[in-house]
Amino acid sequence: MSRDDTVFIMGQGIAERGGSYKVTKGLKKKFGAGRVIDTPIAEASTTGMAVGAAMQGKRPIIELTYIDFTMLGMDMIVNQAAKYNFVTGGTQGLPMVIRTQGGAASGYGIHHTQSLEALFYHIPGLKIAMPATPYDAKGLLATAVRDDHPVLFIEHKLLYNTRGDVPNKEYAIPFGEAALRRAGSDCTVVGYSLMANKCAEAADILADKGIECDVIDLRTLVPMDRGMILESVKKTGRLVIVNEAVKRGSVASDISAWVSENAFEYLKAPVMRISGAVTPVPYSKNLAKEVVPDVQNIISGVKSLVRHKNT
Repeated sequence: MSRDDTVFIMGQGIAERGGSYKVTKGLKKKFGAGRVIDTPIAEASTTGMAVGAAMQGKRPIIELTYIDFTMLGMDMIVNQAAKYNFVTGGTQGLPMVIRTQGGAASGYGIHHTQSLEALFYHIPGLKIAMPATPYDAKGLLATAVRDDHPVLFIEHKLLYNTRGDVPNKEYAIPFGEAALRRAGSDCTVVGYSLMANKCAEAADILADKGIECDVIDLRTLVPMDRGMILESVKKTGRLVIVNEAVKRGSVASDISAWVSENAFEYLKAPVMRISGAVTPVPYSKNLAKEVVPDVQNIISGVKSLVRHKNT
């Protein structure tokens, strides 16, 4: 916002109280009410205003408090923002960032705990970023704001208390470049957002048992670093894909199909998907833990693929 005065932000409670997760705390004081705008509980209107502003040369960032609420603005996101570049013959961009919070957490209820990234992954014209670390959150958001096309920037609600090194200097992380969080030769483990951290944690435990994994944090789903996945699978011959969203029609399913089509000859075992159960996330803490993948699920999955590695 300091480097580009066409950037402004809108959302429920983002100005006066700094947002539900305090991401925008202090920005109204710094940039004024004209660029940090509280909106009513009207997600469709907010999304429509952002699309119109982007068409007029602004760079809006809107916050939709939960990804569940993007459903209220789907016409603007899917039928307008995503298709604008196409219908103008590639001559016009639509620089717009939708910041929203996804992922499961106990006690939030069924309308605040969905992982809906696959809905938007299916739509041509949208880019999707899902950071797993504080460093990536800053770098990817900088790239998203500077992009000339609509970006869905999904932040997992359980990652806000994550600590990590974040340089004060300006930096941007290119879209479509995954991060290799750990190197190994026995199995490739792919994740994103919170699940990337779960994959790394599982890999540390597996290493103590003599199983070394490549852990790939995708960082962005669109564009996706398929090249890193392919090279890793060629090396390890085994692939586990972890996502919190339900397995049916998931990003994990698409990666599995793509690898099966493009690297089948390198596979030593079937591709494994570890995903959420096909059910809404229960309110109960104990039940909620049962429907999303955890570290032990990942460990068990990798072990089942590499159990014959020496034969």
